[in-house]
Amino acid sequence: MFDTRHIKTFHEVVRAGSYSAAARELGYTQPAVTQQMKALERSVGVPLFARSGRGLRLTEAGEALARHAELILGSLSAAQQQLTALARLRAGRVRVCAFPSATATLIPSAIAQLLAEHPGVRVELHEAEPPDSVRRLLRGECDIALAFSYPGPAAGPPEGVEEIPLMEDLLTVLLPVGHPLGRRHAVRLADLAEERWIAGCQRCRANLLHVCAKQGFEPDVVFSTDDNLAVQSLVAAGVGVALMPALVLSFMCHRKVTGRTAEPHLRRKVSAFVLREHRAIPATTLVLDSLRTAAAARSGC
Repeated sequence: MFDTRHIKTFHEVVRAGSYSAAARELGYTQPAVTQQMKALERSVGVPLFARSGRGLRLTEAGEALARHAELILGSLSAAQQQLTALARLRAGRVRVCAFPSATATLIPSAIAQLLAEHPGVRVELHEAEPPDSVRRLLRGECDIALAFSYPGPAAGPPEGVEEIPLMEDLLTVLLPVGHPLGRRHAVRLADLAEERWIAGCQRCRANLLHVCAKQGFEPDVVFSTDDNLAVQSLVAAGVGVALMPALVLSFMCHRKVTGRTAEPHLRRKVSAFVLREHRAIPATTLVLDSLRTAAAARSGC
């Protein structure tokens, strides 16, 4: 069994090149560093350093340990961060990472409900598009990740992560006011085959290409942008047409844009993701319950 303090000191000796330099960096005395390295060598059972003139060089065993030391210290740091996160959650703080249209719709409703019923819970909000939000969850940078997905083959959540479906978000065809198809209640995608298209984020663009291909055409995508207002402004200016989720249109709708139901009906799934072991933490459960309630109020929009 290695003493983690000895591993940290060993790593600094290797980095600094001498006991004295490592002692200065760590705030130790040189004899203290020497004693720690002797203790580590006793634990290992072989010498880790050999004298080379006035300096030190690593033995074969020292080189082997040096290769592992950074990984060991990195793992310890990650473990400490996760334990700190758990302690913070038990104290009632939850970090939520969500995509922009969720932060503008689901999150405000959920937090308002939460504060009314549990004023001691604190929610920290971060913004990221999927799949980056789920990656942040895995890195311990948030406690709940909100993400959306489109129909099609799905790999499922990463190991150790639980998915909680929240709602299905209807996709709407956006047309400039005065467009001939704007008189219809619903618009067939195939009838837009000759139009220019404005695409959204990378995942939304991929879905647009997929659904149009199923209708027998390849859309002429003239612009792509993550900015929802920019998409609508381009449509309003007559540059092209677009597909946009109902969540976005519920809080942002350009007055010179007409929204019509797409045929066939198209939806994206909105879900919350959480590490499985965090589901038992009361503050996390409260936030998830509030998100479910907020999503239920919007289902079918």
